[in-house]
Order: sequence, then C-alpha cells, then structure tokens
Amino acid sequence: MSKAIDLSTAEKEALIKKLKVRFEKNMHRHADLTWNEVIDRLNVHPNKWSSLYQMEETGGEPDVVGRVTGSGAIRFVDCSKESPKGRRSLCYDRDALESRKKFKPENSALDLAREMGISLLNEEQYRNLQELEEFDLKTSSWLDTPDRIRNLGGALFGDRRFDTVFIYHNGAESYYAARGFRGQLEI
Repeated sequence: MSKAIDLSTAEKEALIKKLKVRFEKNMHRHADLTWNEVIDRLNVHPNKWSSLYQMEETGGEPDVVGRVTGSGAIRFVDCSKESPKGRRSLCYDRDALESRKKFKPENSALDLAREMGISLLNEEQYRNLQELEEFDLKTSSWLDTPDRIRNLGGALFGDRRFDTVFIYHNGAESYYAARGFRGQLEI
C-alpha cells in the first residue's frame, strides 16, 4: 500500500522548481511535451505529488520520458545517472526477503516501490530509457520480472557496460550495495 506524504506548500513549490529545471534541461527526453502540459496533468492528479516527492528524496531525479501509448498518460522515470542511492541494498520482493535466514536487507524493491506509489521498469522500458542516455554505468537496477522467472526463484536486473545494455538474472533474495531500482509513475 502506498504511504502518501502530505507535502507542505514550500515542499511542493521546491519540488515543482526542481522538476521544471530538469524538464527544461533535458528536452531530448520529452520533445513532444511542454511543461504546461505536465503541470496541468499533475494538478488534475494531486495524489501523484507524494510519489514524485519520494522519487526525488531517494535520489531518483525523476523526469518526464514521454507519454504512455494508448492512455496518453505522462510517464515520469528515475533519470539519475546511477541507480537511486536511497533505494539500494534491497532484495527483489517480500518472498525473497522472508526467505533470507541471515543478513536480511531492510526492505525489498517491490515493497518499497509499492510504498512510494510507483512501479519498477520492465525490460522493454529499461532498454527504452537507455536509448535516451547512458544509465547505470557503475550500478544496476532490479527490473519488473515475469512470473515464469520469479516462480523459479530468479529476478531480472539491468545495467550498461561496454557501451551495451545487459539484462541479467540473479536469485531474488540477493542484494548488493550497487543494486537498486528505477521507478516509474504514470500521470
């Protein structure tokens, strides 16, 4: 369940300022959108401010990467160069967390994403993000994993090395200081 945060007027204004500066600095991520369209959409969906705030506060540097095909929703994605610092050292999901007998991480990627009101990128979305810029050159990011893989104990993650985007697998219970997750929010 999402843990909404009530933002003060000052917090919301500071967030708007950061998002607008990032939006205008990175027009190659969303050339077909204007800031007014984004802010209008956000104002129609005020419940999304909390999620964006949490994305920002955990180091995600969320930015618009375009529209969602079909619905026309605007998609925000974590665009920090490396996996967000405030979302690392997490195993994949609750089952993986509970299966660890020793040295449990504090949380799982799916649980934290759910608490924030966002979702993990899937493989296609991660590859599309990597076409915009180079991300995860030193870190890696858990990806939304198909049930057929997860049911066998695995989970997917991606990174970029040697000028190539790699998608790998690992045991879902594993966690590393350099692995986090990138979230997305549709508005």
